[in-house]
Amino acid sequence: MIFTVLTLFPGIFDSPLKESILKKAQEKNLISFNIVNIRDFATDAHKTCDDTPYGGGPGMIMKIEPIYNAMLNIEKNFDKPYYILLTPQGKIFSQKDARRLSKKTHLCLICGRYEGIDERITNLVDEEISIGDYVLSGGEIPALVLIDTISRHIPGVLGSKDSITNESLEEPLLEYPQYTRPEVFMDMTVPKVLLSGNHEEIRKWRRKESIKKTIMRRPDLMESFNPTREDQFFIKEIMEELTE
Repeated sequence: MIFTVLTLFPGIFDSPLKESILKKAQEKNLISFNIVNIRDFATDAHKTCDDTPYGGGPGMIMKIEPIYNAMLNIEKNFDKPYYILLTPQGKIFSQKDARRLSKKTHLCLICGRYEGIDERITNLVDEEISIGDYVLSGGEIPALVLIDTISRHIPGVLGSKDSITNESLEEPLLEYPQYTRPEVFMDMTVPKVLLSGNHEEIRKWRRKESIKKTIMRRPDLMESFNPTREDQFFIKEIMEELTE
């Protein structure tokens, strides 16, 4: 997959894309990055990419022309990508979206700055995405979130096929608690079932703990959870334990 990013601050992407899983995925030619400086496509001598808002108001608005020129250049050198605008007005990004977008061959992520981008940009993109209901300085960090999350769904990027299926939110459940050595730390011990070697009991414990953690920390996720008969039994046990 190709990730193209349109940004006023390309330096933000220098380090994150050269580390860990993303670095290895590039070495395997599973993903590649095309970081584009929007200023390179401004038409005036000062490379102006923002201006005051029509109608007055605080701050500056990103101009549409340099972004559009950058998009034309991308389409000249690649097949037309799937355009995503990173904006607080977009739909909240989810694991389901990551899976869906991982099937694209070329994504172009457009990063806003200042007070936003000229609204006419919405007519040029395929989708608008937000990573949460809070304020950031720009779309660069959301773009990195999408890149990391989507890449994990591309076959071969993760070392183990089980890594992605066992992660939190693949189902609407949080991941079960995890432990490693030492067995005892500051009088805190690892649950005995994990030391038992009984794989079926370990599986049941992990499933129940996953459901319990979700009920306690993210009860909203339970609304979309479709429990099996075994899960229903665990839920009954958990609710009894919590009311004791």
